[in-house]
Amino acid sequence: MALAQADLLRLATAGSVDDGKSTLIGRLLFDAKQVLTDQLEHVQEASRRRGGSGVVDLSLLVDGLRAEREQGITIDVAYRYFATARRTFIIADTPGHVQYTRNMVTGASTADLAVILVDARKGLLEQSKRHAYISALLGIPHLVVAVNKMDLVDYDEETFDTIVRDFADFARRLAVKDIAYLPISAKHGDNVVDASENMPWYGGTPLLAHLEAVTVADDRNLERARFPVQWVIRDHDSDYRGYAGQIAAGVLRAGDEVLVLPSQKITRIARIDTFDGPLEEAGAGMSVTLLLADAIDISRGDLICHPGDAPQLARELEATVCWMADAPLHAGARYAIKHATHAARVIVDEVVDHVDVHTLTPDPSAAELGLNDIGRVRLRASKPMAFDAYADNRSTGSFILIDESTNDTVGAGMIH
Repeated sequence: MALAQADLLRLATAGSVDDGKSTLIGRLLFDAKQVLTDQLEHVQEASRRRGGSGVVDLSLLVDGLRAEREQGITIDVAYRYFATARRTFIIADTPGHVQYTRNMVTGASTADLAVILVDARKGLLEQSKRHAYISALLGIPHLVVAVNKMDLVDYDEETFDTIVRDFADFARRLAVKDIAYLPISAKHGDNVVDASENMPWYGGTPLLAHLEAVTVADDRNLERARFPVQWVIRDHDSDYRGYAGQIAAGVLRAGDEVLVLPSQKITRIARIDTFDGPLEEAGAGMSVTLLLADAIDISRGDLICHPGDAPQLARELEATVCWMADAPLHAGARYAIKHATHAARVIVDEVVDHVDVHTLTPDPSAAELGLNDIGRVRLRASKPMAFDAYADNRSTGSFILIDESTNDTVGAGMIH
């Protein structure tokens, strides 16, 4: 069975400030001929107004906020879409500043691949490590370490090799299965779309060719079927009752015996409907409507799975949380929780530890998590939640915490 969106790659850029993330995306768009004439003319004019050296500032193709253009930094996540003959891409350009780490988490949360940029002159900085750690924490299966600004170190091979060794040493503590290393110059286009004549010692492919070739279909979870119910569709005239949503993992087939959580009722799939007509089976990533053989009370937030491999159903859970609010997270605090399509309330039972992103060492003496901190917490929900470990399923293993007084998202969590 062909999976939905097998030719789509979602990628995020990450790294320290001024490493050239926006310029790299601009270069990809420009050299791949994905920039409209009026866009290019606008960027050329903006570059002249800023008194540049004559080289077009391609970062302006991405930085959309006025504050970003004026300060020359990325603040919010910018998404860009483009396609080649081989693949369609959705790129999230994420901020490099420490104070915008929460924006980086948001932009990278759905990525299949992260491009970690490292300034060849500065080497591996703490913020680059932070973003690599967060990328691994978010379960991004593929990393590309792009050593940028090689033109400013005379395209020196030893400089590149030193950064590769430093990152590889750090990455041994990260659970990432695929890491590639590329020397590039985003400003001049070396090894971005076309191979660089300035670095004949590099025997790999340019960045775009690597992005076109990386396999992401195998990353989809085709085991342990998970179907969070997003909407109940009723038509009283035809007695139609279906449960709509997107399959988070696994494969569902007409006739399958299924378990509904939290009610723990068992029934069978009578039919699988789609916009294009009924299917015999459907897999992860597909949006479908399930019709069941028995009349069971099911509502938004319930989860349908196979009886033999159900997720955990519990009120208590432990998770790693990236904290995104000025007011710290501490024991006793209460929040709304959004998990898949399920909503509840939680209380923080305990802050277990705080992670030093530079050393990846947990500090068990921490009593709270401040803005942009990452640490483990124990939560207790107002009602049972059906969840997996994040390492097994990114959809049913993740959640967000919401401050009910402001409706702000204050934390993103990954269940252990």
